Amino acid sequence: MMLFVITTLLFTVLTSIQFKRLERQVARDHHYIIDNRFNALLTRYSILALALFAVDIYVLNLSLFTKVFPVFKLIPTLEALFFVILFIGYLSIIWALAFGVYRKLNNLNISRSAFVLSNISFAVPVLLPWVLLSGISDILFALPLEWPKAWLSSTGGQVSYFITFLVLVSVFGPALIHRFWWCSPLENGEYRSRIAELCQKAGVKYADILYWPIFGGRMITAGVMGLFYKYRYILVTRALLQSLEPDEMDAVIGHEIGHVKKKHLLFYLFFFAGYMFIAFASFDLIVYLLIFTEPAFRTLSKIGISQTSLTTGVFSVIMIVNFLIYFRFVFGYFMRNFERQADGYVYQLFENAQPLIRTFRKIAAFSSQPSDKPNWHHFSISERVRYLERCEADRRWITRQDNKIRKSLVVYALGLLLVVTVGYQINYGETGRYISEHVLVQIILNEIEKSPENPKLIQTLGDVYYNIKQYPKAIDAYKSSLAMDPDNPTTLNNLAWLYATCEDDRYVDKAMALSLSQQALALDPDAPHILDTLAESLFINGRIDEAIETEKRALELSNLDRHIYLKQLEKFQNALR
Repeated sequence: MMLFVITTLLFTVLTSIQFKRLERQVARDHHYIIDNRFNALLTRYSILALALFAVDIYVLNLSLFTKVFPVFKLIPTLEALFFVILFIGYLSIIWALAFGVYRKLNNLNISRSAFVLSNISFAVPVLLPWVLLSGISDILFALPLEWPKAWLSSTGGQVSYFITFLVLVSVFGPALIHRFWWCSPLENGEYRSRIAELCQKAGVKYADILYWPIFGGRMITAGVMGLFYKYRYILVTRALLQSLEPDEMDAVIGHEIGHVKKKHLLFYLFFFAGYMFIAFASFDLIVYLLIFTEPAFRTLSKIGISQTSLTTGVFSVIMIVNFLIYFRFVFGYFMRNFERQADGYVYQLFENAQPLIRTFRKIAAFSSQPSDKPNWHHFSISERVRYLERCEADRRWITRQDNKIRKSLVVYALGLLLVVTVGYQINYGETGRYISEHVLVQIILNEIEKSPENPKLIQTLGDVYYNIKQYPKAIDAYKSSLAMDPDNPTTLNNLAWLYATCEDDRYVDKAMALSLSQQALALDPDAPHILDTLAESLFINGRIDEAIETEKRALELSNLDRHIYLKQLEKFQNALR
């Protein structure tokens, strides 16, 4: 715990020094240069915060601290939420210390706390679905009912649960999100009437028009959220209403209406689902990569970091990089082009886009930001203005943009289909079996040749041989691993399971299955999968009553694979009838 406090203090001091140094440069250097340095510094320290968070989890093992609280064991989501809050805490330190530079760069008269809270409020809509998804799952597992546990433990149940939840969040989420953002209804009057009339003209229904207090409401911006009109909200800031002329405000709302009419919100849902498919498809590839880099892990483990922590950490980093690449380049590409398409939609409502062009120039002047400043999810203001000016001269640019998006969506869909097909083949098809039988076995054999005294590698080889039904080789591998590490409960359990359940009767050994599973349980008495193996071993040895009691114990301790244990229990109970 002391190391955690020290590293956090060092991070805070270092962050403070860097941003204070940059703040002193604001008056001396060109605004554009300072802005670039500011964004680079934010990115650098956000990455450092992520690295520090990884150190907390995988090096300092803060999870050991949380395990003393029974509530975290009962509801694992609370433990995960605790660590998410810790990471947001690191980001909050950055935002708080970056505030001075940000305020001078953007000429915003807001408090430090409002700035930090606004940044945090943007994280809530991302975290809330995950908290609800995991929390409801934990509650279902805690209920004294077996069917929801069995359903959630199955692959089909998990997929259907996720899809159902995603749909529900997409529909009802905006009703919760606007409350987390402290939005309030726009009062009756000229502004509300103009927005309402414009929406009616475009045929767009909505639940309410709300003030959006983002960064104290001092940003000239607007937004829209909600797939269905009963839960759709039009968002405007006070700065937008106070700084723009009526026709300029109309143009901004017309842009937001364009997002609705062009179904951009629905496509965003599609892209989120696409990421889940890509993450699923790449899972086994990451596993193969980790196996291939086993020697590097062994080298690093010699400095005192456990190999399990290293493997988990590297896996997490790869998944995070995968996430960042997808949303930065794929999602970002479509966001930029959707924004441009929404800009072009104003021509469906108005004769020209001059009010929107004036608005963009006002935003640039108001924020003191360079008009050509790049943005990952918007084209720069200069680019957006140039596009609208081209549309003013030739409306065919609007059609070209529509066609560009249409073609991009087709390419994305084909790419996603390819990824899903490859992922399915790797996980369930002949390709996956070929990788297991040839590539993966060869990789492990090569690593064993380099490190012949590594029992974990040899145990992994046994697992692969078992999965491809090469039982004699699996038995030999398990025995070789146990000769080096006789007290490894996983290896003992896996060999016991082979002896108990092998479909080839020549390799069934009831006595050895029982003996090995008992040894494994003595080493890891609360492992549900080992209890399940022992129950199976007792069953094949005719000790059915003991098998039933042991399987019940496995069910009590398990949050995963409960449908398997329930099926086992049913088999044992039926044998007594």
